[in-house]
Amino acid sequence: MPAIKKTAAATPAVTKTIKRFNGVVVSAKGDKTAVVRVDSAKVNQKYKKRYTVSTKYHVHDEKNISKEGDKVTFIECRPLSKNKRWRLIEN
Repeated sequence: MPAIKKTAAATPAVTKTIKRFNGVVVSAKGDKTAVVRVDSAKVNQKYKKRYTVSTKYHVHDEKNISKEGDKVTFIECRPLSKNKRWRLIEN
């Protein structure tokens, strides 16, 4: 029985949406690295109570321009180190 050939055109193209966050710089002590806190609001399903959840991200800051307290925007990128998967785009 002959083998069935699969062509590249038969597979659908998958486009990935790039994640983008806004946050506040918590620490800029590392070389070319800033730790950014992103706050998000969640709602308890049972009691409908709103609460805030914070997450910290290690962001690559190529020019070391961010300072503590700055509001920044960053996007995801390829892994740059063990913890850094984000790149600063606006300061």
